[in-house]
Amino acid sequence: MDEEAAMGAVESPPLVTQLLHAWQQGDLQARDQAVEAMYAELLALARSRYGRHGGGTMQPVVLVNESLLRLIASSPDYRDRGHFVAVAMLKMRSVLVDYLRARSTRKRGSEHPEQVTLALVADQTPVDDALAEVLTLHQGLDRLAAVDRRVASVLELSYFAGMNRQEIAVLLDVSVPTVDRDLRFGRAWLNEFMA
Repeated sequence: MDEEAAMGAVESPPLVTQLLHAWQQGDLQARDQAVEAMYAELLALARSRYGRHGGGTMQPVVLVNESLLRLIASSPDYRDRGHFVAVAMLKMRSVLVDYLRARSTRKRGSEHPEQVTLALVADQTPVDDALAEVLTLHQGLDRLAAVDRRVASVLELSYFAGMNRQEIAVLLDVSVPTVDRDLRFGRAWLNEFMA
């Protein structure tokens, strides 16, 4: 039984990759199977990455479901399982930021969405520790992307998608030392921005 489980673990990523490629060719059944195969992993990642924000933000199940809806609505162009996970984690970040912005707007009593700025975040209190942290990081990554898109991508893939240096290098088609340099520069830049 242990050998079968080990063999299944070895075969799983290629199967998901095959399903993702079939989805790219328009096979909706393959899409559904890929999403079903990846759901538990995405949920575990959402719990580990975003669960620390606690009751003030979205529940991990809602976050995963909403991000999957956005993934399904977009055109599928995934190289492999790792690329799919990376994109799903970035969608989760986007969903969480949208949710926190909408929540901030509701708390301020406005019916119309407004631009969330650092000043607005600073005016709010305790609930908004998660809001301030996520939105400040989001704004920092957006500004960093204007300076160097690849460095911002490296940080997003590392922080939000949980990818290691080798996975990021393969995905972005750069060397591991380049990823290391980008991580050092990006972290220093973000630390200065968030200080």
